[in-house]
Amino acid sequence: MQDDIADFLVYLGSERGLSSHTLDAYRRDIASFVEFLNDLGVHTFESVEESHILSHLEKLKENNYASASVARAMIALKVLFRFLKREGILDADPSANLSTPKLWQVLPDVLSSQEVERLLQKPDTSKRRGARDRAILELMYATGVRVSELCGLNLSDVGDEFIKVFGKGSKERVIPVGKKALDAIDHYLLNGRDSRYDEEKALFLTRRGNRMDRISVWKMIKDYGKEAGIHKNISPHTLRHSFATHLLDNGADLRLIQDFLGHANIDSTERYTHISQQHIIDAFRNCHSRL
Repeated sequence: MQDDIADFLVYLGSERGLSSHTLDAYRRDIASFVEFLNDLGVHTFESVEESHILSHLEKLKENNYASASVARAMIALKVLFRFLKREGILDADPSANLSTPKLWQVLPDVLSSQEVERLLQKPDTSKRRGARDRAILELMYATGVRVSELCGLNLSDVGDEFIKVFGKGSKERVIPVGKKALDAIDHYLLNGRDSRYDEEKALFLTRRGNRMDRISVWKMIKDYGKEAGIHKNISPHTLRHSFATHLLDNGADLRLIQDFLGHANIDSTERYTHISQQHIIDAFRNCHSRL
C-alpha cells in the first residue's frame, strides 16, 4: 500500500501540479483511510470494497468532521482509486459508484418533510420572537439561502415573489419564494418587528434592534430542533441541504438547484445533492412542498 500511495502522491505533484498544501491534505485523508482499513484487517487496495469506503466516511461523520472535510476525503479516495485502476494495479474501482444515493448517508443530515414541518411549527407566532423565528425558518427552507446570506438580507431585498441575496464573492442572485414563506415574513413585519426600529434596514432584527447574526440563528435552530424532538445534528445548513434534497427528490433539475444555491461550479452542488434522472422545467413551482 505505501508504495502505491507514494507513487500516487508523486503523480499528483509532478503531473497534476497540485500544491504542497493540497498534497498534504490528500496524504492525511489517505493515511486515515489506510488506518481504518488496517483496523478491519484489510491490508491491500485489491481487497477494498465500496462498503469499506462508505463505512470510513460514515465514521468521519460520526466523529463530527465537517461536511466539507468528509467530501474532501471522498474526493481524495476517488482520485486515488481511479489512479490505481488506470495504472493497472486494480482491475476495478471500488469508488466508482460513490455518486449514488448511498453516499448521501455520510453527508450532512437531511430532514424529512415531516421533521421540517415539526420544526417550522415550534415558534410561537403570537409573540414577537416567535413571529421572527418562524419567518426565518420558513425563508431558509423555502430558498436554501446560506445563514450569512439570510443575516445580510435587508427589507428592500424582499419582493412579491423573489428575494435578492448577495452570496460568496458578493455575487447577487435572485431566488423565487413560495407563498408560505412570504406570508410568514409579512406576519413578522406586521406583528413581530418592533416599530421602534422602523428605520433599520435589516430584515431580521434582535430584540435590541441589531441585525441577526449567524450564531443567533444557529442557536435558534438548535433549540427548536430539540423542542421538535429531532435527534439529527441540525444546523442552518441542514435547512439548506434539505431544501435541495427535497427539490431533487421531486424531480428538480440539478442545474436549477445549482442556481438556487449559488454554486459557481456544478461539482459543489453534486457534493450535497442526489443526482436526479428526472427533469422538470418549472421545478420550483411544481416540486417545492411549501408553496
